[in-house]
Amino acid sequence: MSFSQDYLKEVVSIAEKLNPEQLETMAGLLAGIRDRGGRLFILGVGGSAASASHAVNDFRKLAGFEAYCPTDNVSELTARTNDEGWESVFAQWLIGSRLGPNDGVMVLSVGGGDLARNISPNLVRALEFAREVKARILGIVGRDGGYTAQVADSAVIIPPLNPDRITPHTEAFHGVVWHLLVTHPCLKKNPTKW
Repeated sequence: MSFSQDYLKEVVSIAEKLNPEQLETMAGLLAGIRDRGGRLFILGVGGSAASASHAVNDFRKLAGFEAYCPTDNVSELTARTNDEGWESVFAQWLIGSRLGPNDGVMVLSVGGGDLARNISPNLVRALEFAREVKARILGIVGRDGGYTAQVADSAVIIPPLNPDRITPHTEAFHGVVWHLLVTHPCLKKNPTKW
């Protein structure tokens, strides 16, 4: 079997193993956030930051959310990193945005954050703050989902099939899941162009 055949076979298997109940729960929680007038803040680091930016566009344009991604403002991100440190960058951004109980924080991540291993501590600190203010927490994460899956009101775990390809598969399925969500009948408000 070629690499391409093997990779695509893994993609099909991951799609078949996604838990539809997790997806339906997440769609319902998101509908509740939007219908209460809450905002959606989408967080990601590295490739997941680019995915978060794309997801914000789709949640705003297709699903009618007031949605934001802190990494879209590189000036504020780098100023906060320089002045306050990487670990607090997202939490401080959410504090400045007056995150509250009507709002939601969605994390796109491979590992979901782990303070003990110093992996994405900025995601962990942001979620600690979200819990303090009783904002809803959602995650689309890989493996066991780390801290995000532990504290989320709803988490979709991308099943790990091949330890050598957890990152590419998880990051690819971020897009599959958020596109499912923004086109879900309980969330979609506007048509796609094509």
